[in-house]
Amino acid sequence: MKKLPLKIALLLTVFFTNFSAFAQDFQGKAYYQSKTTMDMDEFGGRDMSPDRKKQIMERMKSFLEKEYVLTFNQAESIYKEEEKLAAPGGGRGFGGFGSSLSGGPKYKNVKTKEVIQDQEFFGKQFLIVDEIKNLEWKMGTETKQIGQYTCFKATATTTIDKFDFRSFRRGRGGDKKDEKEEGKVSKDSTKTKDEANAKSDDPLSEIEVPKTIEVVAWYSPQIPVNQGPDDYWGLPGLILEVNADRTTILCTKIVLNPAEKEEIKKPTKGDEVTQAEYNEIVTKKMQEMREMYGGRGGRGGRGGGRGRN
Repeated sequence: MKKLPLKIALLLTVFFTNFSAFAQDFQGKAYYQSKTTMDMDEFGGRDMSPDRKKQIMERMKSFLEKEYVLTFNQAESIYKEEEKLAAPGGGRGFGGFGSSLSGGPKYKNVKTKEVIQDQEFFGKQFLIVDEIKNLEWKMGTETKQIGQYTCFKATATTTIDKFDFRSFRRGRGGDKKDEKEEGKVSKDSTKTKDEANAKSDDPLSEIEVPKTIEVVAWYSPQIPVNQGPDDYWGLPGLILEVNADRTTILCTKIVLNPAEKEEIKKPTKGDEVTQAEYNEIVTKKMQEMREMYGGRGGRGGRGGGRGRN
């Protein structure tokens, strides 16, 4: 983290002095709304009617708009999605793959630098245990009010997980009708029209995720803990808003020192893996799905009598 501007440093001195008296037993809850935008035109939306686009976005709403609760103290936090009744068919995109993209409770410990993610993937439970990602925050002096809290701006560039659905994009070749897609064969290609069509039916083959994204965070020194929603942390105050690529996470309510304190427990159920190991598992499953789609011989069903030479 860069050197703090003088204005912020003075505020922090005041807040941390007042905070130290009750910090030992301090706990808080922050309620967040997360919203991810999706450009339907990138995924074939140009050919859809406005009504069809609206229908699909309504089905995806429960997948793209979520509510979370962050329970935190000075060292630990647990970030959980608030459960609500899902709309019929909501979040079933990508051939069933979509239902396995959202994680369960996420535990962070900013002292031990430990992060534990409860994650279900195609009916199997995993426990992703890894080290918290450090963010190189650039501190600014710009402020804005979020509720009753004065927030300061900080920015960072961060790498993101290649399976983070919130930044899914259609690949650069997605809109091109090259010779192979038209059934023509170049001198260096042995792919037939059927094989090209099989690939185009694969909902995962053209998805890309940027390697890095720009993050804008708004934090309040009035709540002097270096916690925040999801993977975000490391600022001299609770992070109340995050703008990261196509996702905005906004705090809508804060409860400090609730009458009934909640024990912050680490997730414990599932096969323990690192993030890299989990990504390898997901990659293999995606390859299986590609083979499944490829084996259909275009739009025909499995075992449709069409062999592959």
